[in-house]
Amino acid sequence: MLPHAMNDRWPGRGASLLLGCLLFIAPPRCEAQNLVPNPSFEEYDTCRVVNDVYYPETGPLGWFSAGWTPDHMMSCLPYGSFNGVPLNLGAFQYPQEGECYAGVVTYHQNVEGREYFMVELTEPLVQGQTYYASFYANAAWGGYELHPQMWVATSHIGMLFTTQQRQWVLNDPVPSPGNFAHVYHPWIIADTVGWTLVTGSFVADSAYSYVMVGNHFSDALTDTMHLGYSIQYAKAMTLIDNVCVSPKPNGCPLALGVPDGALDGVRLWPNPATSEVLMSTLPARMDAVVFDAFGRKVWAGKTQSSSWRLDVGAWARGSYVLRMEHQGVYRSFKFVLIKEH
Repeated sequence: MLPHAMNDRWPGRGASLLLGCLLFIAPPRCEAQNLVPNPSFEEYDTCRVVNDVYYPETGPLGWFSAGWTPDHMMSCLPYGSFNGVPLNLGAFQYPQEGECYAGVVTYHQNVEGREYFMVELTEPLVQGQTYYASFYANAAWGGYELHPQMWVATSHIGMLFTTQQRQWVLNDPVPSPGNFAHVYHPWIIADTVGWTLVTGSFVADSAYSYVMVGNHFSDALTDTMHLGYSIQYAKAMTLIDNVCVSPKPNGCPLALGVPDGALDGVRLWPNPATSEVLMSTLPARMDAVVFDAFGRKVWAGKTQSSSWRLDVGAWARGSYVLRMEHQGVYRSFKFVLIKEH
């Protein structure tokens, strides 16, 4: 949450608590496949009330602030603490897994402010390899704030992978949304009770070493829903838990509980392209959407057969993202249009 009353960092490193992969699979398998360290924010330096910028060695170990001051909610704190569990400043919510979760601002009316939590992966992604990613999200609701400023739900919560660390410190410029994320939920996450699974797959186009969680899209591209009757200072907080990235289809929780193997062999070419983009080995009638570099939708439709051709000759030259959906599972392809020589 944004710093307002408490600006002191809490030094020291106390005992940490690691619960790991409790609910679905055995710890050795999870640890071997999930490239996200401390995925459920269970390991931390100290159990204290804090509202400040996080660094890799403070708060949830490994995670750090990449935009403003995200929050680390912990059940070890007294009931009703600022960043406690289940009751905190923005929500009454139990974790999806373990004893902790994170909270990030995903919409801030008239400010276009965003909070991001970021972590270094246990190993860089391999360029050209398919990766599967997921996390659980919940719309913050029922906290103790005097004014219902967290009573807004938003869309486009997702994961952006980068090659560089983006540590944010006080007085830095507020990060501007880049209108792109490798995996994201295009619809409003409005469930204030259960946790919504956000999942997808993508082909790494760089040796990404970091993942950043939050809303990476501008207010103009973000849909919102007011959960309360009185919104004095509209702001949305989204809760995050159980973040996962894996090179294996069964390494992360996926929609419907299993990966869609029908997407594994999908190929896009040529890339870069000039006049047309082709795809092959497609399942029938997949939903397809293309976004430009500014996150604007430029084309949408359905594939009709196992092969597909898209005429892009009249499109502006630049970068695009093709997002495919099949039975609740998503896959994104980045392609570039260049001028003909």
